[in-house]
Amino acid sequence: MKAEKMKEYRRRAKELVASMTLEEKVSQTVHGAAAIPRLGVKAYNWWNEALHGVARAGVATVFPQAIGMAATFDEDLLWEVAEAVSTEGRAKFNMQQKYGDTDIYKGLTFWAPNVNIFRDPRWGRGHETFGEDPYLTSRMGVRFIEGMQGDDENYMKVAACAKHFAVHSGPEDERHSFNAVVSKQDLFETYLPAFEACVKEAKVETVMGAYNRTNGEPCCGSKTLLLDILRKGWGFEGHVTSDCWAVKDFHEYHGVTNSALESAAMAMQNGCDLNCGSLFLYLSEAVKRGLVTEERLNEAVTNLMTTRMKLGLFDDPEKVPYSQISFAENDSRANDELNRRAARKSVVLLKNENHLLPLDKNKIRTIGIIGPNANNRKALVGNYEGTASRYYTISEGIQDYVGEDIRVLFSEGCHLCRTKMSGLGQENDRLSEVRGVCEMSDVVIACMGLDSSLEGEEGDEGNEYASGDKPNLSLPGLQQEILEAIYESKKPVILVLLSGSALAVNWADEHIPAILQGWYPGAEGGRAIAELIFGDYSPEGKMPVTFYRTTEELPAFTDYSMKNRTYRYMKQDALYPFGYGLSYTEFALSGTSIDTDVIQNGGVIRVKTTITNTGTIRGAETVQVYVKVCRPGTPNPQLKGLKKTELAPGESKEVEIMLEERSFSLRDENGDLVLEKGTCQVFVGTQQPDHRSSELTGRTPEMLTVTVPETVIVEKCCI
Repeated sequence: MKAEKMKEYRRRAKELVASMTLEEKVSQTVHGAAAIPRLGVKAYNWWNEALHGVARAGVATVFPQAIGMAATFDEDLLWEVAEAVSTEGRAKFNMQQKYGDTDIYKGLTFWAPNVNIFRDPRWGRGHETFGEDPYLTSRMGVRFIEGMQGDDENYMKVAACAKHFAVHSGPEDERHSFNAVVSKQDLFETYLPAFEACVKEAKVETVMGAYNRTNGEPCCGSKTLLLDILRKGWGFEGHVTSDCWAVKDFHEYHGVTNSALESAAMAMQNGCDLNCGSLFLYLSEAVKRGLVTEERLNEAVTNLMTTRMKLGLFDDPEKVPYSQISFAENDSRANDELNRRAARKSVVLLKNENHLLPLDKNKIRTIGIIGPNANNRKALVGNYEGTASRYYTISEGIQDYVGEDIRVLFSEGCHLCRTKMSGLGQENDRLSEVRGVCEMSDVVIACMGLDSSLEGEEGDEGNEYASGDKPNLSLPGLQQEILEAIYESKKPVILVLLSGSALAVNWADEHIPAILQGWYPGAEGGRAIAELIFGDYSPEGKMPVTFYRTTEELPAFTDYSMKNRTYRYMKQDALYPFGYGLSYTEFALSGTSIDTDVIQNGGVIRVKTTITNTGTIRGAETVQVYVKVCRPGTPNPQLKGLKKTELAPGESKEVEIMLEERSFSLRDENGDLVLEKGTCQVFVGTQQPDHRSSELTGRTPEMLTVTVPETVIVEKCCI
């Protein structure tokens, strides 16, 4: 958006706010903002969701859950998906406005993406994120926001929101009272980079505070986070919203204030502009008592009105190009195709012993499909979901794909987490059916894992584990027992895991010949997975999180130190590492080079490599660049560059990735970003440069050495 347009909107917003009474201004600071007819201000509900498609407001395209989109390692795809989501958001909004519908989930301010770091696999909301890595999360978050907000010179398509600011990743059942204690080093090295990129690069319009405290301050009223870092340090110009009813936690659970009045005042005075909830209605009294300055209230409402003006909500719709988007653009055939492509790209091939996959349709007469996720719609979509006009479960996708050519036998196998399917039945009441299906089948597809009833947000309807967090990394219920019964049939077995987080499937890794991680693949997921199983395309997904072997190797869930967490700091071998994923074809890198082996402050290193599809089918691969700072106490090699490339058999392409001085810099204990004298290793490959990845793939990335001639503080910490 043009700078002069932004100045114009802020000027108009200030003039509008100057015309409001105190009560009118206060009425605009809650998510259900009131109409002010005398000033031409319509009622507006700020609360809307679009994590992986327009949510909670009827039919829309339901894309793969965020963790699945992260597994694509494809920035451009994220932009395409977000652009489609924002088009549907506008299409639905325009229709709703026509009929006077201003209900919740009917606005243009979408509270997505979630760019928290998935630091612990037990966290129930981790599947809402882009994984465990700050760099990958930054790239995916930036491109998602850019696709959502659009590139018009005069208007914003929709407003995106980076949440939950900051240091937020469970436990869910303690989030309203929890104090996340974090060092400056971990804060700026791990928990804040994605937010900073969303603010500085993507110009995200909204930032949402988290429920918890960070280092003693409630995030939605934190001077450190909202004023010192976000506004002063990063120059954020949009508006800040609280998480829903988070402000009442200040006095009810955190104990940092004594009343609703004090909580509202604390949040507003420390930089929170909008209250998802109703406590900001106390601000009239807070201003009268001198707990909040009217100048600060004016600033908050100006921020909010500026956002609405950027969206064109105070202009003639004829002047706003996005107001012309027709309802026909919602749930379109083109978006169905994009959805299926996103699902295809998100699936990770974890194991493929003796090239069991892809299956040859001509050599199979009967397929057995067994498992609680085989025909489970909840396992397609995750949470914060919309309503699809058509869903394709794995069972449906395979049955549609094979048609009348192959007989398909189906059994639920077991309940997702309980010990029996029928209330009056005995424990494990589908075991005989499982054995019968296996006996008749040429190949068995086992569909196991989780769904959003087992991992999700605290308070979500249907959470089996109450808080939404997982107690451990095991397959729940009788799933492991059923999987072993399938294996005992001695039939070829393909395990399809649908989950939004890591599962310790150690037994399966040792015994099952082919394993796919499908995440929550969206409404088209069953079709995409069927096409992968039968070789219509080659898998290309990469792990955005580490799959660990046990819960015991993890630090305490409440420990926010990054020591021994994620691929960047863990010392043990993973079961399946971050960045790992197999293909049906083969790729080779050659001619890898850097244009200089010295990096200084302000410098850039250009990494070049040629990637060739040396296999026999078309496929896509991600070139990954990792950097290791070579001195004691530094993290493992960290992802600092990536590029997805699609190639026909025998085709080659040159890939270029730029590494700035920040890629070679680390935060010190003061939070300063330091480029320290010494050497760094640059690893260029299609995976992480760890022992386990090499063991799984038989490949190792190429290593190049870079010298840092002098120590320089690249950026002083802003707190």
